[in-house]
Amino acid sequence: MSEHHVLGLSGGKDSAALAIFMRQKYPHLNIRYFFTDTGKELPEVYDFLAKLEGFLGKKIERLNSQRDFDFWLREYGNFLPSPKTRWCTRQLKLLPFKNWIRPWLERGDKVYSYVAIRADEDHREGLISQHENLEVKLPFREHGIDKPGVYDLLDASGVGMPKYYEWRSRSGCTFCFYQQKIEWARLRERHPDEFEKAKAYEKTALESGSPFTWTQGESLDELEQPERLAEIQADFEIRKQREYARIRVNPLRPQAVQVIDIDDLYLEEEGGGACSICHK
Repeated sequence: MSEHHVLGLSGGKDSAALAIFMRQKYPHLNIRYFFTDTGKELPEVYDFLAKLEGFLGKKIERLNSQRDFDFWLREYGNFLPSPKTRWCTRQLKLLPFKNWIRPWLERGDKVYSYVAIRADEDHREGLISQHENLEVKLPFREHGIDKPGVYDLLDASGVGMPKYYEWRSRSGCTFCFYQQKIEWARLRERHPDEFEKAKAYEKTALESGSPFTWTQGESLDELEQPERLAEIQADFEIRKQREYARIRVNPLRPQAVQVIDIDDLYLEEEGGGACSICHK
């Protein structure tokens, strides 16, 4: 029986930090790093993966679904994915991964999958193994690595943070439905062409009878109205200042810079959350 060690990268900070951690702490393991590409990723994601490859000293394998986002959108009657019907995660992320490891499992090999769930994320769960030879490992929990620890790993390695964290809190699809309204507003500023593509998908979906828009409670046409954009920005600033006021200095790390992610400021009505496969 052979052993295989795999680590999925989302293009986000946590999975990148885990790859760095495993490379440093377990250099004897022949880990295969992979990225499941939807074809709808931000350009900053690809730039960051290339930088990470330089540190790891090996290629990150691309698992491309045999059928892309547009194919599955048609298969689902042009209904947009949503937190209630996450067909994009199922078809574009999970299915390619399962197809990739299936030959190993079928011949009786052992597969260890390393997932970047931090020690301070008690609310999150990784992919639940549905095969006796697939074992999901959570090294950050085992070693007590939290969010500040992730930042330390990225800084010390020289890899740093993905550039999209300047304006957005998650990796994954350019028009991920888990984005908050402030992130949609910033997508419009940073990548106006991608915002227009998202509007076109939404228009087709609504014309096909889809009950979902990309962001809960309003269409992107409504969201991009000047007065609405100003309201979204003002609300975000209020929430950010409120969160900063609540921060307590960690006595173990008194000099640590307190970083607030956009995810720390999400509103329930905006559909805050994340797919465990795409986001981290």
